[in-house]
Amino acid sequence: MSKQGNLSIHSENIFPIIKKWLYSDHDIFVREIISNACDAILKFRKLCDMGETTDETQTPFEVTVTVNEKESTITVSDNGIGMTEEEVEKYITQIAFSGAEDFLNKYQDKMDKEQIIGHFGLGFYSSFMVADTVEIDTLSYTGAPSVHWSCDGGTTYELSEGKRTTRGTDIILHVTEESKEFLNFYTLSSTIEKYCNFMPVPIYVVDANKETTTSAEGEENTVETPKPINDPIPLYTKKPSECTHEEYKTFYSKTFMDYNEPLFWIHLDMDYPFNLKGILYFPKLHNEYEMVEGKIKLYNNQVFVADNIKEVIPEFLLLLKGIVDCPDIPLNVSRSFLQNDGFVKKISDYITKKVADKLISLYKKELDHYKSCWDSISPFIKYGCLREEKFSTKMKDYILYKTIDDEYITLNDYLEKVKDTNENKVFYVSDKEKQSQYVTMFKENNLSAIYLTHPIDSSFISHMEMQNKDVKFMRIDADISSALKEENTAIDTAKEEKLNTLFTSILNNDKLKVKLETLKSQTVPSMLLISEESRRMQEMMKLYGMDTNGMPPSEATLVLNENHPLITALSTKDLDEHTKELACKHLYDLALIANQSLSADAMQAFLQRNNELLMALLNK
Repeated sequence: MSKQGNLSIHSENIFPIIKKWLYSDHDIFVREIISNACDAILKFRKLCDMGETTDETQTPFEVTVTVNEKESTITVSDNGIGMTEEEVEKYITQIAFSGAEDFLNKYQDKMDKEQIIGHFGLGFYSSFMVADTVEIDTLSYTGAPSVHWSCDGGTTYELSEGKRTTRGTDIILHVTEESKEFLNFYTLSSTIEKYCNFMPVPIYVVDANKETTTSAEGEENTVETPKPINDPIPLYTKKPSECTHEEYKTFYSKTFMDYNEPLFWIHLDMDYPFNLKGILYFPKLHNEYEMVEGKIKLYNNQVFVADNIKEVIPEFLLLLKGIVDCPDIPLNVSRSFLQNDGFVKKISDYITKKVADKLISLYKKELDHYKSCWDSISPFIKYGCLREEKFSTKMKDYILYKTIDDEYITLNDYLEKVKDTNENKVFYVSDKEKQSQYVTMFKENNLSAIYLTHPIDSSFISHMEMQNKDVKFMRIDADISSALKEENTAIDTAKEEKLNTLFTSILNNDKLKVKLETLKSQTVPSMLLISEESRRMQEMMKLYGMDTNGMPPSEATLVLNENHPLITALSTKDLDEHTKELACKHLYDLALIANQSLSADAMQAFLQRNNELLMALLNK
């Protein structure tokens, strides 16, 4: 048997779905209802501008939200375009018929699309997520009779003559018992601030149950002028040339409740091939935890959408704080999530490019300021280079490195500086304290090294070596520069072999390489050199959760300084076996400590030997 038929959708089936599942958060009704009110005002204002009508009342355009906890109602009032009975039936009773879209189609030749907030015509029904009954009282600008509409959340509604006498619309929500928290004035106000902070019409919040105080006899009665809860003309909607440094700082502290001044900012202002405005701030980071604690707010026509949407904001920029407003951004029906669209990638690429351009501009025009910010911004720049090839290509010549002499220089500058001593080798310090011995030796011999102490630097080093094939990064304890050695000195191979045998036998480590060198420094008896490859392998093992604490590196070389009296004594004096053992183990541990932390057992043995040495000195 074969049949053909038509799919049918009944409102009694789909309405509960819309009420319960269209929006992920119940508080989002605030955004939807208030944005509809703003739309109504923007439409009327546009009609006035086009000469289609006149505003005879000349009253300021505004949205008023009145919360009445005693009556369990929230009323959203506007003095916008209003609706006729026909329009109520068209836009309210027909689900997903957007009045904004209809208005745009009618006047598309006379206005810009982005000026109206609404898109889908479903936002009104979000009110039923928190209300069991919703009323509409509206009066159209056309002079048509006022209209009253009410619905208890079912599939039937009542339509009658309204009571409103002035142009505009009242939406009255009779809040359910489960949603009573929204009847609290401060809860509702903070929710409105979250979603409506930058809506283009002033929004006032009124507590209907707030008691008014009267002045005592003889005292002047002062009335506080109400202030809108939102900022209808936020800074990011202005041209960069219209904004001062102080305004940028004030906007930052007010928007993000951060009273530390930002390092700098980027003002985004684009109208082709898509509309995008915003401001990205570079906060001063105080610890590594803040790396994941940035907040970039995404807006659509000054209506809040979400925080930190990774499809729009490149991942490496999420530590920043800022506002991005894009009317063209493709949203799903609930205006809460992005649709999978290649257009979003273009927006992300644009933001990445603007960030790179700003950083390069700072380097070229404000180098001192760029250097002063470097320690705070370098982690995210390096992360960006690892994640975004285009960003890496643009930034590679503007990445700074801090030297052990507290200079900030580029890689090319460093390579030029060291070409006579260690050509194409970049010595770096990963731990200032542990590698201080090596740093001191470098400084004493006028050698240069750079600090790479952030966790991300381990991966960044490999990335830079891939970009610069002839350049090799080596930790400061991975090799001895020729500049640290005495010139024209020959090593006594017999002495070297004797010491090698002595140390490997006492330490019971036949894999340890022992090398005798004549260093210029006479204060350093021993050094442990770990090959760069071996150490990077250990770091990779740590990355994958393998315990390497106390594990001796597979490719380690113990360098003994022939210029130090302790080494001379070990190779020439007739010492007893116990003294030799103490000395060899102590010299090895001292060298090891400069590279890594000792295991618990190794540290205990080290401390015990220290006690033995002290007792030996006291008994002499």
